[in-house]
Amino acid sequence: MKYTTLSNTQIKVSKVCLGTMTWGEQNSESEGFEQMNYALDAGVNFFDTAELYPIPKNPRTQGATETYIGNWFKKTGNRDKVVLASKVAGPPEYNPHKIRTGGFSKSAIEDALHTSLKRLQTDYIDLYQLHWPDRPSNYFGKRGYRTSPDNQWKDTIRETLEHLKDFVDQGKIRYIGLSNDVPWSVMRFLEESKYHGLPRISTIQNPYNLLNRTYEVGLAEISLRENVGLLPYSPLAFGRLTDKFLNGQDTSGSRIDLYPEMRRYNKDNALKATAQYYALAKENNMSLATMSLAFLHQQDFVCSTIIGATQLEQLKENIASIDTQLDKEVIDQINKIHESIPNPAP
Repeated sequence: MKYTTLSNTQIKVSKVCLGTMTWGEQNSESEGFEQMNYALDAGVNFFDTAELYPIPKNPRTQGATETYIGNWFKKTGNRDKVVLASKVAGPPEYNPHKIRTGGFSKSAIEDALHTSLKRLQTDYIDLYQLHWPDRPSNYFGKRGYRTSPDNQWKDTIRETLEHLKDFVDQGKIRYIGLSNDVPWSVMRFLEESKYHGLPRISTIQNPYNLLNRTYEVGLAEISLRENVGLLPYSPLAFGRLTDKFLNGQDTSGSRIDLYPEMRRYNKDNALKATAQYYALAKENNMSLATMSLAFLHQQDFVCSTIIGATQLEQLKENIASIDTQLDKEVIDQINKIHESIPNPAP
């Protein structure tokens, strides 16, 4: 395994982060235990979860993922071996159910945090992330920002940081991050922390993969200049960037069809680009998954790549990708494909 530090901290984290969002829907508790055991043995010391998980979202199972992790901590005593990240859910635009009202108010964050701590059977969370903005924006599959009456919003960023500071001071949160956010918001959070002595965001968790490199447009420079590392999720485009869906195979029951918002990876240009990436991977004696993940591992603005899998064998291959180093010729060919079909699935 390769390691780095969580951006703007002294915490050592693996360059591969274990994603957990399928545990409780597509994966059982015993399968989650198996994945955590394997990942830790392979040197992965960074786990990511959220109060909203599992996904697909379901009010009956919401919170089960954190419960599984907490039960594993209790059984194994491995809490001190893991850098643990979780998230507080934002407004319920993407929820079929409301976890709570209040957005990122003090009472809402307090309820979310204390409930997560109880499920996780721990006294603190190393990285606590705001799952998405509390305002309408062009995140999560939206190409461009559009003004509308719904865009009216009171700027609550300073207040949110003040709420989070209280829990940092109490020792319940060590560091904070954002997720599904945009450049304007990242800079506003940095501005408020700089001028008002509030906690500074360490990371941003956004989608980033060969079919969606929109992070490079505005956020990558912020990551590098402001030391806010990317934790890319969907690094394999919900399975599209693997060998298993390349010949017209049935995708029913797979994550790419279970989540309607991810069907953008089924669009014609996404399929066309995937075919070209697959051919390039085979020319260089790699699986498409390995090449796709290796590309992300080598980006200097990436802190740790979040890898999730429903099958243990998939997880093994994905973790092993950390040992693959792409040479300049392969990277140049990847960029050539990207230039011809840029961001087909933002």
